[in-house]
Amino acid sequence: MKKVLSLLGRYYFVIVFLALLILPRYSKDYVLVLVSDILLYITLTMSWVLFSGPTRYISLAPAAFFGIGVYVVALLGMSMALPWIIAIAACASFVIAFLIGAITLRLRGIYFTMATFGLMELIRHLILWWEVNISGTVGRVVIPLKYTTVYYGMLVIATCVLLTVFFLGRSRLGLALRSIGDSEEAAAHTGINVTMIKTVIFALSTVFMGVSGVLMATRWTYIDPRIAFNALYSFMPVLMAIFGGMEKMYGPVLGAVIFTLLEEILVTKLPYHYMLIFGLVLVISILYMPHGIVGLIRGWVKGGER
Repeated sequence: MKKVLSLLGRYYFVIVFLALLILPRYSKDYVLVLVSDILLYITLTMSWVLFSGPTRYISLAPAAFFGIGVYVVALLGMSMALPWIIAIAACASFVIAFLIGAITLRLRGIYFTMATFGLMELIRHLILWWEVNISGTVGRVVIPLKYTTVYYGMLVIATCVLLTVFFLGRSRLGLALRSIGDSEEAAAHTGINVTMIKTVIFALSTVFMGVSGVLMATRWTYIDPRIAFNALYSFMPVLMAIFGGMEKMYGPVLGAVIFTLLEEILVTKLPYHYMLIFGLVLVISILYMPHGIVGLIRGWVKGGER
């Protein structure tokens, strides 16, 4: 039995991936939509962890690059094939993030956090100004895709970001990122190009955010700046990562799954209070679960060994 559990623990990622791969054959559209939402938040959360986890820079930029992907498909969806749109959204997210990162990543602490949140607001208001004063219309129609297409697209993106986090964490670049998180001055003295590494990884993390925006926009059919640059897409990944715990890779994934299901329940049952409940959960998590679900599991395991 122990060998079976050991094998399951070692290959759980492959098992879950195969189960998700065949899910559309045996489920209804509602289940596909719900699981697509879970995959979206896994993507946003792990993209955030990719950069903010090792460096300890708290970024509130996910909504900005998610919204960029949304508007790329809104502008190009009627004239280009989806693969080209995805490629353009990925490149646009990377280039914009690289340029922004080269400036803002010289800041630290709360200053960097506020700069990334301001970036989201800046892009949102720029697009709103453009639509009001130049194009003459606010909001755009997006050509819808089948739920199955969106689902498989999100599954591929979530898988890619998980693999990126996994292999980056075991590479020399991942070691350099962790050393930057421990002490930037010490890392710089050992010959690490601190600013360049931070900028490149920050830009890489936004690629997955932008591509996920492309796919999710095709499910909404209509978008505007308020929808595309919803601040929830910046705060929820941080909340999910903290709640799950970032010491192990499965922590943020569990946080994303739990909070997506919780959001689905609360939005239907308590639509006017669910954000208050999320805030309370965050405060409780910080006070009593500083290491998240990962810390609880580790405590239970150590307690069981005794």
